[in-house]
Amino acid sequence: MPLVTTTRTGLVDQVIAQMRELVTSGEWPLGQRIPPEAELVNALGVGRNTVREAVRALAHAGLLEVRQGDGTFVRATSELSGAVRRLCDSELRQVLEVRRALEVESARLAATARTETDVDELREILDAREAAIHERDRERMIEHDSLFHLRLVGASHNPALVELYQGISEAVRSSIASTVDSDTPPEQAVSHTDLLNAVRDGDPATAAAEAGGFLEELLTQIGRNDEADPVH
Repeated sequence: MPLVTTTRTGLVDQVIAQMRELVTSGEWPLGQRIPPEAELVNALGVGRNTVREAVRALAHAGLLEVRQGDGTFVRATSELSGAVRRLCDSELRQVLEVRRALEVESARLAATARTETDVDELREILDAREAAIHERDRERMIEHDSLFHLRLVGASHNPALVELYQGISEAVRSSIASTVDSDTPPEQAVSHTDLLNAVRDGDPATAAAEAGGFLEELLTQIGRNDEADPVH
């Protein structure tokens, strides 16, 4: 989607609208850096101050993130996702609690709303995750585990849930990275096979229980660690 030169009325609002559309449409993908200021100035036909004000507004809304010396990056795909992201930029326990709320309900819905394509794609991702576990490839395991949970939420076919979950996708990935130990023997690693089977078989209760079970274990472990090493 090309940028279009704006008219001379409501410049900031017009620039904000165009940049928001580029974000929400995926033309500027989540996590990627947007064009530099000089390029935006030329493409939009406005001054630097107008571009800067638009960037500040979108950063305040949570869609963009300005990293000094590195550029401006897409942080969320909507104001709603941005708000959820801000709420989840906190400690691991809180992120896991939010994940539990969203993933349990998503699994329950996915068990009745999933399509054959959903199940096939989830199986493919899960197979890649299992291969990464057996190969002790930590980065690939994190990548495919994150993708599995995101795709499972997508299988709920509930746009609001998907939007909320996409908003915390980076926080989810960070929480997975914080709880993955490449030294754990493959046979002791968390398995999502029963979760996928419950979704495939149309069993909402089991799907919800499987989705919440491993998160409950992680939260319990964090609680034990907090008790053993209290913060004063």
